[in-house]
Amino acid sequence: MSESGRQELIEEPTPTPGTGQVLVRVHASSLNARDLFMLDGRYPVPPGRVPISDAAGVVEAVGPGVSRFAVGDRVVNSFQPLWFGGPQRKPGRLYHTDIDGWLAEYVAIDEQRLVPMPEHLDFTEAATLPCAAVTAWSALAGVGPGDTVLVQGSGGVSLFALQLARAAGARVIATTSSEKKAARLRELGAGDVINYVDTSEWGAEARKLTDGQGADVIVEVGGAGTIAQSIAAVAYRGTISLVGHVAHDTTGMNLLDFTYSGATLRAIGGGSRSDLEDMNRVITAHRLRPVIDRVFPFKEALDAAAYMESGSHFGKVVISH
Repeated sequence: MSESGRQELIEEPTPTPGTGQVLVRVHASSLNARDLFMLDGRYPVPPGRVPISDAAGVVEAVGPGVSRFAVGDRVVNSFQPLWFGGPQRKPGRLYHTDIDGWLAEYVAIDEQRLVPMPEHLDFTEAATLPCAAVTAWSALAGVGPGDTVLVQGSGGVSLFALQLARAAGARVIATTSSEKKAARLRELGAGDVINYVDTSEWGAEARKLTDGQGADVIVEVGGAGTIAQSIAAVAYRGTISLVGHVAHDTTGMNLLDFTYSGATLRAIGGGSRSDLEDMNRVITAHRLRPVIDRVFPFKEALDAAAYMESGSHFGKVVISH
């Protein structure tokens, strides 16, 4: 990024991997909501920072001491590059904000920050996994057969949550704004879909669909604009997993209502490399395939961001390198 905030294509020599590093030829990267905030200046990043946090590619060279990968291996990056497993005690350094991201042809990177791709996926599919899929995985912690999960909309995290919850044997209720999207959500496994345009009090409707019990886990992507309805929809002692803030134009939550719900509000910030590896095993076992709305060529990366910003997408927006 230039000092004026303008994105520029820059040619640099292909990096050489150092000790413990591999050289990845990037084949695809994917956009998340956080990228939009940084690309349009809503969240400042240092001049010259390479954007985007998620990618998939092939190992083209290995440096001294590398033991986890060999030339030709297909890999994806871990979203949290320094969180390998266990509890995270403090915020980590992230791609795009703190270190260079993946919108590049080649990246030299520590081998510990990568994991193998699920074998049945192609590069555009695998590039969607590091942030959105692992965030959904973390949001669903503890979900199993007989549970009810509510997901909001049709963005990447919500669709991954739908697929992973169904793989875990849970029932899924989804919200959306159109009948066309509702049909696609049902095809993915949603048992019930609520149109929040027609039913503004969708929390009460979700509770009605569960015979008054409510949803055990709610994957909250709207933030202040939807949290009140999530509180209305959550089961007593259930969990609201807060993963996004895409609807921020209303007053937010009533603390008294939240107290009466007995629920837990969890802030989700992706997951560790171990989480990514565990999730990939489930994706492989169930042959799950990420939902991709559209793939843009590398030179149209800004067009991809503008398209995602429009909100018309259903699933992930990917950039092919």
